[in-house]
Amino acid sequence: MMAQNTQVYPVIWSENAVWLIDQTRLPSEYSLVEIHRCDDMAQAIKTMIVRGAPAIGVAAAYGMYLGAREIDTQDRDYFLTRLEKVAQLLRSTRPTAVNLFWAIARMLKTAYESIGNVQEIKEILLKTAQIINSEDLQTCKEIGKHGLAALPTDPDKLNLLTHCNAGALATAGYGTALGVVRSAWSQGRLTRLYADETRPRLQGAKLTAWECVTEGIPVTVITDGMAAHCMQRKMIDAVVVGADRIAANGDTANKIGTYSLALIAKAHNVPFFVAAPLSTIDFQLATGSEIPIEERDLVEIYQIGQTIITPEGADFYNPAFDVTPADLITAIITEHGAFAPSQLHTQLHEKQLT
Repeated sequence: MMAQNTQVYPVIWSENAVWLIDQTRLPSEYSLVEIHRCDDMAQAIKTMIVRGAPAIGVAAAYGMYLGAREIDTQDRDYFLTRLEKVAQLLRSTRPTAVNLFWAIARMLKTAYESIGNVQEIKEILLKTAQIINSEDLQTCKEIGKHGLAALPTDPDKLNLLTHCNAGALATAGYGTALGVVRSAWSQGRLTRLYADETRPRLQGAKLTAWECVTEGIPVTVITDGMAAHCMQRKMIDAVVVGADRIAANGDTANKIGTYSLALIAKAHNVPFFVAAPLSTIDFQLATGSEIPIEERDLVEIYQIGQTIITPEGADFYNPAFDVTPADLITAIITEHGAFAPSQLHTQLHEKQLT
């Protein structure tokens, strides 16, 4: 399923099923999960077999089609009622990533606006999911192009730092933050990527590093607590991260630890960029305080693999995301260009509506 040029595609429609790269098994094992049912797609999203806001959106779009395919009726109204239940199941999987809700809403809108019979609606839902998939891949390449233009021009070759995984695995392919990294590497502007390990799920150490090694991009994994030291020693020229939801004012929810990284970057005058598609911006939320923050299983904190690393009797807290205030963000890089957070509403709201 992997292309010969090492391009990674985490969500693929093939042989009448969805194939997902099982990200819970990387980097030690590259394996695929075959998904035929909506319930299985919901479980794959919830258990992080597929992860990353854009990739979740693509997976949810296919999940909507799989759910539609399972509805055995020719009655249009009954079909749409059942499809709403499919949508609700998928919405319940991950509360923070807005791309999930955006993709589900687009699929529902397609179904309601279709004038065909039930079978024709099912066929157009599959086509729509495939379009969402291909659009996201092109979007990431545009983000990479605009991100390259937004990066500092001095020095000529940069050391970049990222947090979590916002690469091909987190999208339809190519990546958002890693899309910028890939563009910089392809144009000879990248010396090295530093990747925060990203506790507790270690997406940076496992996934970002795997993508870079696969493509021959020089990568150094550091613990989350090393970022300030690296910036103090002038080892980092810019930070580029992804996003799971961006409020209208530019406040950005991303993997836990992003906020502290932005504070460190601000203290050391290091530019801090967020790379995300337009669909990640939630203009219905005025500020980041309104973004719901997912809390995950506490076992992620106290256990690594089969090894318990904390003493019995301790308590735990495991928010999966934090919110970086807009005033810490140099620019938000989208497929339409790089914008200061204060420009989002004036420059991009109408584009999202169309």
